[in-house]
Amino acid sequence: MPDGQISLTDPDARSMATSGRGTGMVGYNVQSAVDSKHHIIITHEVTNAGHARTQLANMALKSKQLLETPSLSVVADRGYYSGEEIKRCDDANITTYFPKPQTSGNQAKGYFGRRDFIYHAEDDEYECPAGERAIFRTSREEGGKIIRRYWSSSCIHCAMKPKCTSGKERRIGRWEHEAILDRLEARIEESPDMMKVRRSTVEHPFGTIKAWMGSTHFQMKSIEKVSAEMSLHVLAYNMKRVIQVMGAKNLISAMQA
Repeated sequence: MPDGQISLTDPDARSMATSGRGTGMVGYNVQSAVDSKHHIIITHEVTNAGHARTQLANMALKSKQLLETPSLSVVADRGYYSGEEIKRCDDANITTYFPKPQTSGNQAKGYFGRRDFIYHAEDDEYECPAGERAIFRTSREEGGKIIRRYWSSSCIHCAMKPKCTSGKERRIGRWEHEAILDRLEARIEESPDMMKVRRSTVEHPFGTIKAWMGSTHFQMKSIEKVSAEMSLHVLAYNMKRVIQVMGAKNLISAMQA
């Protein structure tokens, strides 16, 4: 298999990461977009991708198109964090809200993390923990992205260097579109309650549908049949939810209009 995986019971199923470290299960990845007011599922999709990092723009753009709205606000969890996906949303006038994963190889080594370096947009420079400025030096393509590199000539004589780097100088990389990510981080800091909105929105339909499905979850095999099964669950959920919100008579009237 191209991805090095094979399931003996379902050829399309793949390993999905779970919340426990080093754990997983074989199955499918169901993506959904849910409105925050009535908890109606706007759109959904069944994939066999083992992570959500490439799903943000896909679901957000579909939702925006279905709602026929010029702008949209989207709340997700940190598992969706991808610079390219965030930029696609930004280009489509979709405002995103979710936290940045706090992972740093340097911090793991006991050095200052990326967050310890303050970017000054007006000067296009970084201020390091020692108060020195790391200036733009060069740029190159890395993994399909243009990355700008910054460092300071003061590193070699800095008393804080043992806490910063083992190299000649501490080099800081900045994606050419990183201003979009900076704006996202500022939005989250200004609106910390947005993550509570996510938990009380998308978890509602998933929890309800999983309760209906029982411990075995999907009964069908192959991504085509599982997608059809999930669509029936979503249809049933949305119908029951709309009846709860507006009543059966009003729903029938709206369908007949």
